[in-house]
This record gives sequence, C-alpha cells and structure tokens, in this order.
Amino acid sequence: MAISTFQRREVKFLLSMEQYEKLLPVVHEHMNPDKFCVDGKEYGIYNLYYDTPDNLLIRRSIEKPYYKEKLRLRSYYSPAAPDASVFLEVKKKIGGIVTKRRVSMSLIDAETYIQTRVKPHYERFIDRQVIKELDVFLNFYESIQPRQYISYQRAAFFGKDDPEFRLTFDRQITARRYDLSLSKASYGEQIILPDQRLMEIKVPGSLPLWMSQALSELEIRRVSFSKYGNAYKNFIRESIAESQNERKIIYA
Repeated sequence: MAISTFQRREVKFLLSMEQYEKLLPVVHEHMNPDKFCVDGKEYGIYNLYYDTPDNLLIRRSIEKPYYKEKLRLRSYYSPAAPDASVFLEVKKKIGGIVTKRRVSMSLIDAETYIQTRVKPHYERFIDRQVIKELDVFLNFYESIQPRQYISYQRAAFFGKDDPEFRLTFDRQITARRYDLSLSKASYGEQIILPDQRLMEIKVPGSLPLWMSQALSELEIRRVSFSKYGNAYKNFIRESIAESQNERKIIYA
C-alpha cells in the first residue's frame, strides 16, 4: 500500500563525483537500496509542477518564507500513458519541516480533476482526506496550470537500523517549460553538471552519527537547492539575456 502522508526534515547537498564515490561505500554499509532500485539500479522520476500564470508559488518559495507550498504531478514512467498511475501531491514546508500529502490516480483522471475538479472515488479515509486538502489548494489558486517539467534519475536508500532515515542521490536533472505533459518524453536542459549528484537526506529526527562523521570527513556541506527554483531562475536569466539581445539588435 502506497504511503499517502509524509513529515520529515529534508537536507540537501551537492556532491562532486569524488565525494559521491567515496561516500557510496559508507552508505552501502549502513543502508539498503530502496525497493524501487531493482537490482541496485536507479529509477526515473518525472514531475509536472503547477503554478499561477505569474509564477506566484515559485517566486514565494525562492524568497525562503517560513511557510511555502507547491503542487506537482509525479510519474515513475516516461512517457506516461493516459491510464498510467501517477501521484498528485501537495507539498508544504513549515519552519524547516516538510509535509507531503499525495493520492494516486490515472494520468487522465489527474488532468481532469485539476481542470474541472471532478475527482475519482476513493474508499480509503486517508485518500479522501488528501483529496479534501487538494480541493482547498486548487480552489485557492483557481488559475493554477502546468508551468514546469522536471525529471531525474534517482538512487535511493533507507537505513538498516532506522528505515525512516532515507537518502537519495539524483543526477541528470532535466527541466523544460514547454511540452508540459507527463505524456511527453523526458528531455530539456540540465540544471546540474554531469559529474555532480544532488544528495538529499530525509529524516524525521537527527542524523545518524556515522552519516555526520562521513559528511565531515569528506567536507560535504549543506546547500540550499530547489530543483524547481533553480529551473525557474535559469528561465529568468535566459529571458533577460534574450531581451537584452533583442534590444541590441533593434538599436544596432
């Protein structure tokens, strides 16, 4: 049964290839691969982020407020067929604590629900509660629409002694602001270098001692990194550069 609610701290680190290769044996010593990492292999995650026409949600998020929220549609297949199972998620961050509510439905049902508010029927109480929360979000941001596609390849682990301690490594983080559908293949611009890994620690409490020691020994430092935020910043920079080039041509 898929987990519908999450609450935890999420801490991010941007690793060089050297740091990643030295940390990985330590991770394998204390953690097991996630069940989705079949035979120890990575798996793909494909996301569609929703926002207002003026990008209100991501602009607020970049300002690092005490409270922020976002809506995304997630698939583990690409391209996703209309009847493929996807997750519609509302994610909130309050004072450093991340909560996530999500519900599974087909891609076509998810797109219909967001556009018309006509939702599938759910038997489980927790699913009905998540839908109520999604209703509140969608009714508040009435003009919400797809604004950003982001995909990546992920290797995920959970602690041998503490299964709630999770660790992920993401690479090939791909972003685009066109062809905004999970039914489209994964392609776009890369927002980290090929030899970098975005590591994210997801933990309800404090870090295990072995992880703290490994971070210190390998000089791995915490970073503030949002996939959607970085993609949006790149879009703004490119838009400004294009506008400046157009003005140069006009006045040349």
